[in-house]
Amino acid sequence: MKRLGISVYPERASKEDCYAYMKLAGKYGFQRVFTCLLSVEEDKEKIVTDFTEFCKTAHENGLTVSVDTNGAVFRRLGAAPRDLSGFAGMGVDIIRLDEHFSEADDIAITKNPQGIMIEYNASSTQALEVMIQKGADRSNMCLCSNFYPQRNTGMGLRRWQELNAWYQPLGLNNAAFVTSREPHTHGPWEVYDGLPTLEIHRDLPIDLQLRHLNAMGLCNDFLIGNAFASEAELKAMAETDLSKITIKVDAAEDISAIEKEIITCGIHACRDDCNELVVRSSWPRVQYKEESIAPRKNGRDVFTRGDVIIVNDNLKHYAGELMIVLTEIKADDVYNYAGHVSGGEQLLLDCIKPAYGFALTI
Repeated sequence: MKRLGISVYPERASKEDCYAYMKLAGKYGFQRVFTCLLSVEEDKEKIVTDFTEFCKTAHENGLTVSVDTNGAVFRRLGAAPRDLSGFAGMGVDIIRLDEHFSEADDIAITKNPQGIMIEYNASSTQALEVMIQKGADRSNMCLCSNFYPQRNTGMGLRRWQELNAWYQPLGLNNAAFVTSREPHTHGPWEVYDGLPTLEIHRDLPIDLQLRHLNAMGLCNDFLIGNAFASEAELKAMAETDLSKITIKVDAAEDISAIEKEIITCGIHACRDDCNELVVRSSWPRVQYKEESIAPRKNGRDVFTRGDVIIVNDNLKHYAGELMIVLTEIKADDVYNYAGHVSGGEQLLLDCIKPAYGFALTI
C-alpha cells in the first residue's frame, strides 16, 4: 500500500497551527505524520505530556505517527532498546533510528512487545539482511531516507537508487521525502531551503517530485519534509494517480483534436521490444485505426529528447502510434509533432521500462 504523509515540528510552530495542518492532511487522505525529537529540548515530563496529546490528535485524523530519535532522545525519555513502554504510552507508531545501537540492541528493539515499527535509515549502508538472519523481526522493520535542509547536499539520484535497490529484496516498507515550495516553511532546525531527499527535487513542483519517486518503484510512502505545505500542494499530491507513471505534456499549438485524444487516452505502454531511441506506444494505432491522422508540417529537421510524435496517414499501417523521443532522430514527414515533455518531467522518461504502462496528460 502506498501512503502520503506530512511532517510537523511542534517546537517550531503553534499547537493550533500544527493540529490544523494535521486535520487538513487527514481531510485529503494522508496517512502518516513525521516529527523529530532530536531538536526538542524540554524535560521528560513536558515531552511526554505534549507528545501524548500530539499523537492522540494525529490518530484522530487518521495519521500514523513516526518520530525521529537517537540515543540522546532515548536517555532523555528514560527509554532503552529493550524497553519502549514510554514511547508506547505516548502513542508512537514508528520509531525512526537516526543512529545505531549495538547489533544486539538493534535486533532486540524489533521484538518490542508493543509492536512499534522500527524505521532504519535508508540513506546509509546497513546490514539489515544480516540482522534478519540473526533473528530481527522483519514484520516490525521499515525504512526511511534522510531529508536535506541545506541546498546542494541532498542525495544524488544514482546513490539513492543504489541504496534503495539494495534494500528492496528485503520487502520492507520504504519512505522518502518530497518538499513543499511554499515560502517560509521550516523543518526541525533553522534552515529554510526545502527538505527533500533528492537534491534534484528541491525546486520542482511537489506533484512532480511525488510522481518521480513513485515511478522509480523503490518506495511506498511519500512524506513532505517541511511544514507547512499549502492546501493546493496537499490536494495535488492527493489527486496524483500512484497506480501508474504519469507524465505532463506541453501540447503543440496546432495539435488536432484526435491527437489530443491519443495523447490522453490512458492506454499507453512501452513496447517490450523497445529501443534506446523512442518510447513506443502501439496500442493507439489499434484503438484509432478508423481515424484519419492528417499530416502536418513539422518545421524542423530533427526531433529531440522529450518530443511527442504521432504517426500520421503518410504511414497508414502505423497511423495513430505514439512515440516519445529519447535521443535525437530525423524529423520524417510520417510523424506529426504533437507536443513536448519539458523540464523536470523528463526525469520520468528514464523510469519507463519495457512493457511498463504509462499515462500522459496535457
